Amino acid sequence: MYVPEFPDGLEWLNVDKPLKLTDLQGKIVMLDFWTYCCINCMHVIPDLKQLEEEFKDELVVIGVHSAKFTQEKGTENIHKAILRYEIEHPVVNDSQFIIWQSFGIRAWPSIVLIDPYGHLTMSSSGEGVYDRYAELIRQMVKEYGDQIDRTPIPLALEREKDQAQTDSYLSFPGKVLVDGESERLFVSDQNNNRIVICRLEDGEVISSIGSGRYGYVDGYFESAQFKHPQGMELVGDKLYIADTENHAVRVADLKSRTVTTVAGNGSQAGWRSGEPGWGQEVQLASPWDVKHKDGQLYIAMAGSHQIWSIRLEDGWTAPFAGTSSEGLLDGLRKRASLAQPSGLSIIGDKLYFTDSEVSAIRFVELYPEDGRVGTVVGLDLFEFGDVDGIGDKVRLQHPLGVTSDGNLLYIADTYNSKIKTIDPKTRLTTTLSGGSEQGYQDGKGESSRFYEPGGLDYHDGKLYVADTDNNAIRVIDILTREVTTLNVHEKSAATSHGDIDVTLEMQSVKPGRGSIQLTIDLPVNTKFNPGSDVILTLKNGGSIAKPKEGDVVSIPAEFGKQFTIPIEWTVGSDDVILEVDWLYCSMDNIGLCWRAHKRVKIPVQVTESSDINTINFNIGK
Repeated sequence: MYVPEFPDGLEWLNVDKPLKLTDLQGKIVMLDFWTYCCINCMHVIPDLKQLEEEFKDELVVIGVHSAKFTQEKGTENIHKAILRYEIEHPVVNDSQFIIWQSFGIRAWPSIVLIDPYGHLTMSSSGEGVYDRYAELIRQMVKEYGDQIDRTPIPLALEREKDQAQTDSYLSFPGKVLVDGESERLFVSDQNNNRIVICRLEDGEVISSIGSGRYGYVDGYFESAQFKHPQGMELVGDKLYIADTENHAVRVADLKSRTVTTVAGNGSQAGWRSGEPGWGQEVQLASPWDVKHKDGQLYIAMAGSHQIWSIRLEDGWTAPFAGTSSEGLLDGLRKRASLAQPSGLSIIGDKLYFTDSEVSAIRFVELYPEDGRVGTVVGLDLFEFGDVDGIGDKVRLQHPLGVTSDGNLLYIADTYNSKIKTIDPKTRLTTTLSGGSEQGYQDGKGESSRFYEPGGLDYHDGKLYVADTDNNAIRVIDILTREVTTLNVHEKSAATSHGDIDVTLEMQSVKPGRGSIQLTIDLPVNTKFNPGSDVILTLKNGGSIAKPKEGDVVSIPAEFGKQFTIPIEWTVGSDDVILEVDWLYCSMDNIGLCWRAHKRVKIPVQVTESSDINTINFNIGK
């Protein structure tokens, strides 16, 4: 059958003009019916990217965004979601379900495949898109051969239109965690794929965990990789991290500055296939938040609509609450239905959670063994809104974050762009901050503005809020209801890298390809830690030194070896800052090892008059 044409008058993103299916004849076209709240839709995105890469000349993917929640109907909000999910194919805003109905779609996500002559070839609902469609598309490419139009369609990507996003230090921060004892704030800087650690007082960045590259790599802070991390929990000197798109729980040791994996193996558990297991043997599905109590780390497992737990003493990982069937059904914890739990907080022996797809705040009793799941506010999958009050009269809209002061719950009512309080005993819900419209404005109470805040944490009479779509951290004084913005920032260029350990004399190099090479002099009777890497991090190249292989290079440690970071030199002069990290141990095998960290300032002049392209030096001892 021929497929119906896209109607006129709809708003499009990632292209500079609306598309028509008739204009795409000669292409294989895949329509992805999605809505940006939906965890299953998020799971489809990596499959779409894999198909787009494999069939980049033959396949055109078009996202048809048909909103579930009122907030999702706005084109500007879809624009933010496209940036957050890093979508680079055309998207049409089908807010009135016109395209949805014309294709007879009944669920999110749904896929429709159209052949080069405009015929509907296949349609399906649910995840597992790559496995279901890749072989069919290969057959179509072979069958249609030269009849396929391989001319690329012109794109106008949303990320190239958003200067505010480009200029921001943070990129869609998802969750925050306050360490009051050390006056630190941890921020899951999700689209920069790192955890930022800053001072609570003024937002000055102390350190970060992760190289910023999208991936799944354990190792030192400087080389570890994450995929859009979310919730965090501090237990002693260990920071547990919900590494959402790696489907793993990671731990950052703040003393050794290393990242390892506690549970999960980087692969998503299939629908309703999550089985308990040990540590990295088990598969998880989009962990969104973590919270600790009595040696158990509880996980908001958004992707399987469950709460899981990890026994930290030995790594045993298992479902704790929820059958994995999506819905709002209270009762014994292993028989209850949840719907995309996304935030956690503990009061006494109850674990409270935001159940975002049912716009609810719920709890699970941690004890006894047959503890139950209950609901504080919220009714069902399609019952949502923005109504304060008591109990069943309350309406929220896709809340993602929850914290508490030990008595009251504080909620990031995400799609209403508000912060609310809930008394779990009386079920009284009131708005603390945020007005009738989303935006970015400091002020008192309802005169302030937020934009889809995703997480928050309470400390000493204040709430620290990850104001996700504003790329900002906001602070609410609970007593006065005054909202301010915490300026998360690095130090100025002259001092942004801490104290300088080594300063070289002025170096002169010629423009073009070159490198910085160094030799590490170890103390007498020591050796590099076997199997470890030397980490070279270019922290400031100014306008003259561009790293050719990324600003972090990991090189296997070896005595007497030169360690090199390739550089493209550009004419000019500046101070280049290089950080070097390595591990070394005593040669007498008594188990003593040390971590070394050096900050090297290299004044460099790049000039055509120089005849060398490499800077060499020694550090250590």
